[in-house]
Amino acid sequence: MIRIAYVINSLEGGGAALPVPAVAGVLTKTHGARVTVFALTRRNGRAAHPMIDAGLEVRVREGPEAGHLGAGLWLDRELEVWKPDLIWTSLTRATLLGQLVGLRRGVPVVSWQHNAFLKPANHLLLRATQCLSAHWVGDSGSVTALTAKRLGIGPDRLSAWPLFVADAEAPQARAWRAGEVLKLGSLGRLHRAKGYDVLIAALVRMRVQGFRTLTPFEIKIAGEGAEQPALEAAVAAAGIDNVKFSGFEARPKDFLADLHLYLQPSRAEGLCIAAHEAMQAGLPTIVSSVGELPYSVLDGLTGILVPPVDAEALAQALVWCLTHPERLAGMGEASRSRILNRFSPGAFEDAGAHVLARLNLRTKSAANPTLNQPGDAR
Repeated sequence: MIRIAYVINSLEGGGAALPVPAVAGVLTKTHGARVTVFALTRRNGRAAHPMIDAGLEVRVREGPEAGHLGAGLWLDRELEVWKPDLIWTSLTRATLLGQLVGLRRGVPVVSWQHNAFLKPANHLLLRATQCLSAHWVGDSGSVTALTAKRLGIGPDRLSAWPLFVADAEAPQARAWRAGEVLKLGSLGRLHRAKGYDVLIAALVRMRVQGFRTLTPFEIKIAGEGAEQPALEAAVAAAGIDNVKFSGFEARPKDFLADLHLYLQPSRAEGLCIAAHEAMQAGLPTIVSSVGELPYSVLDGLTGILVPPVDAEALAQALVWCLTHPERLAGMGEASRSRILNRFSPGAFEDAGAHVLARLNLRTKSAANPTLNQPGDAR
């Protein structure tokens, strides 16, 4: 049995940690692997319950988040005892520390890339250490292509594994009916990368331009983050009374099913799971043309694509939807059909199996034979 240490930055609910159970499920199914999660810090801990519910063992470094040395020493001690055959890392901090421990312990490393944006310092560090990971995995086709370019990784050490599995049984949004308030919404961290300040600017532009819609609407933004006070202050200063920040959403699928239109005005994204969940719920979307979104959203058919950080374009897209609400249901149906076909469970499992097959090809001459013989007992 292959022992895989899945190293993550934190147990904060988000696009990197929440897919861990699905990824681990493929690793277990394909190779009969034993997967244990090692989190460098807890943060809000909201990603822990789905992992535990999926049968994963989760080990967490308690104490203050700061201190890369302390986190690295903790991880080294844990893996010295646990003795993994493979280290699987996610996000920059976990990747850099996982690479160092893997080098020290003689254990191969596989590393995820999740986002279209990297801080300049992280970009330089990962480019310098990219050779320490035996294989790299992008969470979407767009991030995989970007990883090849920005880290200088050849195709023999790089694969795409889109981190979304469509659920045909997920709750479905109900079509808007004449006379109803049109419900718009978004799910995401209240962080500058998500572009909610651009959304507020777009709403201000709509008011300045004298737009008056016959369709009353409200916008609910679910999520937490350091930007919340500034965003709430901007809404109040603009005199906008139909935008609400509702905080952490424990039931995101139900939240989405209560909307008529989904918004994702991000500055940068990787796959963007929330937008894909919205499409799965049968919602049309207005999204920034970043990351994987322009490949999933068909402009004018399943939603509307706008340039990032373009409040005017976003305002125009909102105006169109608010003046043609009867067209949204058809766009939502096309959106759902596209997402179910593009991100089926079978496609997800096949992508994961392909990654492991490529890793096996690269490690046939490695000292650790268990990576090449998934059926071997340990």
